[in-house]
Amino acid sequence: MKKIILTGLVLLAVTACKTNPFTGKSTLNFYPNSQVFPTAFAQYDQFLESNKVVKGTSDAQMITKVGQRIASAAERWLNANGYPGYLKDYKWEYNLVQDETVNAWCMPGGKIVFYTGILPITQDETGVAVVMGHEVAHALADHGAQRMSASTLQQLGAVAGNVAIQDEKTLGLFNQAYGVGSQIGVMLPFSRGHETEADRIGLQIMAIAGYDPSEAAELWKRMKANSGGQAPPEFLSTHPSNDTRINNLTAWAPAAKQEARKFGVTSFE
Repeated sequence: MKKIILTGLVLLAVTACKTNPFTGKSTLNFYPNSQVFPTAFAQYDQFLESNKVVKGTSDAQMITKVGQRIASAAERWLNANGYPGYLKDYKWEYNLVQDETVNAWCMPGGKIVFYTGILPITQDETGVAVVMGHEVAHALADHGAQRMSASTLQQLGAVAGNVAIQDEKTLGLFNQAYGVGSQIGVMLPFSRGHETEADRIGLQIMAIAGYDPSEAAELWKRMKANSGGQAPPEFLSTHPSNDTRINNLTAWAPAAKQEARKFGVTSFE
């Protein structure tokens, strides 16, 4: 039984790989779009039904406008780099929701929500593009399915340990150590890696869409000020620290502009 579980874990990890078109790296993902997207779309519809969606305002129209430009830029990049049809199952939708939470998100398959609470920080269309590019990048890179895959492996690892260890005292110590160790040593760094990847991909896409990637660091400076310094240590967080993001975005902005120039974009707003 132990050998069967361990062999299954290894085979699952080895065979469940998909290439990230933006990085060229293999990623852990054994949940296909055909399985993930319908569930995400249904959850998105349920969310909209139970929340106040803002319609017809200039802010709502801006969210849609920026989203369409970012999605178009992503498709241009994918087509130019050998991934035609990559977005065929995506169903883009952009909604502004009345909520003072400072947040925005994109579900697998391109279903996007901005909360009104983030608009004072984004300030303008370019600020919205920074956030939109980041959230769309999560969907483009299949981060949702990757998190599901990693979580499944984490659970299977716990099962394997519980099957292998027969001593009750040792089993208790294992479960405690495995829970903390796999979370801090694996799952949190995994999540931070996704956030950093989405920052970089999003920067590139917003630049191709004609928005100034140099403004991304400025937005995160405003995010930092808004947080009032209230954040856990980076190693205990699902996200990189504000300072890490600001430094990264500042360093990556010139390369994003250079990439945009390949698509004839020479000025940015």
